[in-house]
Amino acid sequence: MIKEVLVVEGKMDVVAINKAVEADCIITEGFNLLPKTIKNIRAAYEKRGIIILTDPDSAGERIRTYLTRRFPNAKHAFVPCEEATTNDDIGIEQASPEAIRKALAKVRTMNWKPSDEFSATDLILNRLNGFANSGVRRAKLGAILGIGFANAKTFLRRLNNYGITRDEFNQALAKLNSENDINEVENK
Repeated sequence: MIKEVLVVEGKMDVVAINKAVEADCIITEGFNLLPKTIKNIRAAYEKRGIIILTDPDSAGERIRTYLTRRFPNAKHAFVPCEEATTNDDIGIEQASPEAIRKALAKVRTMNWKPSDEFSATDLILNRLNGFANSGVRRAKLGAILGIGFANAKTFLRRLNNYGITRDEFNQALAKLNSENDINEVENK
């Protein structure tokens, strides 16, 4: 049983989560956040804490941003896009129980005083911005780090806001690069 209450977008998300873990959930019904829903989220936030687990798409990111402003100490879990997509439909309801458990194992809390550990230069030097496959690399690295997929600007903000250390970043890059090396050998 997860102590915190999971905040998700829809009823089918709850079905998928219940296949993965035992947890209480609050449904936002997309961006249709009614005052009653906000009141329920606030009560859960104050009593047990919340984990925001929205879909890995632009609507899910808008909901996450909105809720983060209201509930700054909320925890965040991210299911990677490729693990939450089936038949061109993206969402938590499409994720496997294993993908949901992996996301919940990498829960992060946003730091409101961001570090300046990482810069745009780090992204460029590590082929995370400015290259043809940068988006794919960010998606894979975001999955390893548990911060999800994002464009370069948002990815950099997440690196600095979610407490990623230089060592953690380097280890994740090493893993990403070794996976890419294996894939290149297999494709030859």
